[in-house]
Amino acid sequence: MSVTETVVRSGVVAVLRAPTADYFAAVSEVLVEAGITALEVTLTCSGALEAIAGLRRQLPPHVALGAGTVLTADDAKASVDAGATFLVSPVLVSGLDGFGVPVYPGAFSPTELYAASRQGAPLVKLFPASAVGPRYVQDLHGPLPDLRIMPTGGIAIADVATWLGAGASAVGLGGPLIGDAATGGSLRSLADRARRAADAVGYARS
Repeated sequence: MSVTETVVRSGVVAVLRAPTADYFAAVSEVLVEAGITALEVTLTCSGALEAIAGLRRQLPPHVALGAGTVLTADDAKASVDAGATFLVSPVLVSGLDGFGVPVYPGAFSPTELYAASRQGAPLVKLFPASAVGPRYVQDLHGPLPDLRIMPTGGIAIADVATWLGAGASAVGLGGPLIGDAATGGSLRSLADRARRAADAVGYARS
């Protein structure tokens, strides 16, 4: 299975963002146990590249492990060298491809989303998704039925099924899923949220 298909099958990309990556190993273990098999470590975290390298050794090989907030070719190369199997950017920038892993650029308007897809992006990150809503994806698929969209930003767990039902290929979940677990908070509460998110994917696709 390709990395992108793993991301789509997971339905949820867990976005790990915190001041440091100190708790990412424990958080990732809980997420994967709950059935979320696509994780994104944002490069804004102190120790992000070291965390990606550690997680690549720790996690099962079927888990898609990405780097987020990738903005330059140097970021892309360093992330792939550390073990990232996909790259995510909040915007559409050039120079991130050519490193042997899929790139999911960020876009917002129909023109940007279409341009990203035409440039070969297997998934396009709709960001910030909170500024629109699931109906936006549904409307886009009228004239652009083949566009594969991954809404990210401000999506609640309760809305996951609605976004997927509107035609999103997967959704990115950060704070609403991770909560305070990435800064030492309750892993038990994280496990509950992760199970609810995974259940929402199953419900949307049943």
